[in-house]
Amino acid sequence: MKTLLSAALLAAFAASPASAAKMQPCTGEAMGKSMTAMGTVDSPAKQAMAKEMASANSEMSKGNMRGACKHYMKAQTMSAK
Repeated sequence: MKTLLSAALLAAFAASPASAAKMQPCTGEAMGKSMTAMGTVDSPAKQAMAKEMASANSEMSKGNMRGACKHYMKAQTMSAK
């Protein structure tokens, strides 16, 4: 059973998109750099990313790093498209 589960996890990671390798780690410093790099919010896609980053910042200020990372990863996947 453990072998089957390990094989399934390995296959899932092997099938992940190449853009996932470019994602930044979920840290306060990386989130700050992402906000700075985003620049002006001049399109609907950037507005959605800014909203996710704001939610990540809010969750981080509450001490909820898990929630912050979820929002941050969602923003990063939006920027990869």
